[in-house]
Amino acid sequence: MDKKKIAFHTFGCKLNFSETSSIAKQFPDDEFETVDFKESADIYVIHTCSVTAIAEKKCRAAIRQAARRNPNAAISVMGCYSQLKPDELAHMDGVKWVLGNAEKFKLADIIKNECFNEVNQVVDQSEIASSTTFVSSYSIDDRTRSFLKVQDGCDYACTYCTIPFARGHSRSDTVNGTIEKAKLIAASNVREVVLTGVNIGDFGKHQNESFFDLVKALDEVDGIDRYRISSIEPNLLTEQIMQFVSTSKRFTPHFHIPLQAGSDKILSLMRRRYVRSLFEERIKRIKEIMPHACIAADVIVGFPGETEENFLDEYRFIESLDISYLHVFTYSSRPGTKAAEMGGHLSNHVKEERSRKLHLLSDEKKEIFYQANIGRTVNVLWESDVEKGMMSGFSENYIRVKTPHRPYLVNQITAVTLDHIDEDGLFIVSLNS
Repeated sequence: MDKKKIAFHTFGCKLNFSETSSIAKQFPDDEFETVDFKESADIYVIHTCSVTAIAEKKCRAAIRQAARRNPNAAISVMGCYSQLKPDELAHMDGVKWVLGNAEKFKLADIIKNECFNEVNQVVDQSEIASSTTFVSSYSIDDRTRSFLKVQDGCDYACTYCTIPFARGHSRSDTVNGTIEKAKLIAASNVREVVLTGVNIGDFGKHQNESFFDLVKALDEVDGIDRYRISSIEPNLLTEQIMQFVSTSKRFTPHFHIPLQAGSDKILSLMRRRYVRSLFEERIKRIKEIMPHACIAADVIVGFPGETEENFLDEYRFIESLDISYLHVFTYSSRPGTKAAEMGGHLSNHVKEERSRKLHLLSDEKKEIFYQANIGRTVNVLWESDVEKGMMSGFSENYIRVKTPHRPYLVNQITAVTLDHIDEDGLFIVSLNS
């Protein structure tokens, strides 16, 4: 029997990438051949994101591309967009299966059992809010880095966010369960693990464990050289965690902390669980004990009710912070959220202009951070991608470094001195052969 060709495409967060990898591993090699999404396939699997209207638009475009590539293909759509708007996706040409965030882990069985019957099938979307089951996953597609899912769902009720509707209440693996996954990753010779989840600082709260317990236990797992914490809420980033990372054998001095707004008025409208002074305290504390730490911050620009005065106040606040770069998101009204019902929605022009200013500020922050690292010796984990004869990797504090391609360096960690920044703003180093 000829193998079915299957292609996967993932949108959105690191959590989605982790889950896609685990789902893909469920398809047996003797029945399915995985091909690139740009190739003709019998089955296309699209893992969707619904965080913004633009994210949904990209998902629909990918569905149309797959249908054009092979009009006879069966398309499976899964994830957050599928959970929130299954009927909208089911009516698109070529879509055969629509699976929510609980059902997607049954995809392989569904496809093997149903494969090419004539009827489109929308798998019933379970009430994700009632789900208490945690499904673990991790990626090993990249030779150097694995995304390890440790937590899912969120119990916060931020007024702009649909994630609680799409992924349900907070739930997580156990410390022991996560350690077992980390050991499996180590056995595959992956050097770096990124801990992922929706709200990973909430880890373990339903089983009398904590994220700090997990961090301490993972630090003792042999075979993993590095861990990164993908994102953690400022109110859940404790002194214990910061102190531990500062002296850790394996956890890197790299933090991704959602700010979302630099105005206390907007933070209150968003129903965030902190004020900006707490965020500022976290940044200062990290830099006190880890002066060269990389700190990224998420910011949503153009939230309803954000006046020019609010924005300028936010801009000056962010400008004053010793952070390394920003992830800037333009506010997108999401159906069913409290923010969608608020007054004071801004025009696209205003939102785009404010976004542009924050992107420029992010570029300035990154340049300052890189300049502050000139002359330092760092350890770079080299990756397999090659562009114009150059390979690249990241230091422990997330500085991207380039060097002429040498295949033997892939998945190796080498000490380099940061002494030259190229026209693209990246460090270039020369290594002895």
